[in-house]
Amino acid sequence: MLIPKLFWPLLVYEICSTTVEAIQAKINKLTRRWLGVPPGLTDVAMYCRKAKLRLPLKSILEEYKCGKARLLSMLEDYEDPVVKTVQPTIKTGRKWKVVEAVDEAKECLKVKDVIGQTQTDRKGLGSSTAKWWSKAEGKEKRDMVINEIRLNEDSRRVQKAVQQPQQGQWTN
Repeated sequence: MLIPKLFWPLLVYEICSTTVEAIQAKINKLTRRWLGVPPGLTDVAMYCRKAKLRLPLKSILEEYKCGKARLLSMLEDYEDPVVKTVQPTIKTGRKWKVVEAVDEAKECLKVKDVIGQTQTDRKGLGSSTAKWWSKAEGKEKRDMVINEIRLNEDSRRVQKAVQQPQQGQWTN
């Protein structure tokens, strides 16, 4: 309920990522108090999708990054020639750049497309319903880029969990 009310101003106004991180830290503190968990519990335990215990919480910073990436992708793929020639800039501060994140996600998707379908579970070859970057169109490509940014954020959280000896035990 809080995220939709907070998300629209974050998307429309030029707010830097450090401000969103500060908002995220304040909400994390309140959420920890509400859940009754110790203050030393990291955001990895609260927001990571690969953890053993997955809470139904969304990271505001992750939603902010995905929203800005979605906005940039929509502006790049817009069919109006005026918007295509102007190419408005999306300011997100110095710490995280939306253009670099979207370009990195696109490159990662192209590499995955070249590598092809790989075996990731026990279902067998050909059981994956993976979409290919080269065959995707407009909205599908945008969704794939957003999903790749989410995966990058989740892998960042897993890296943080691996570095923590007590709270990262589930990674072993």
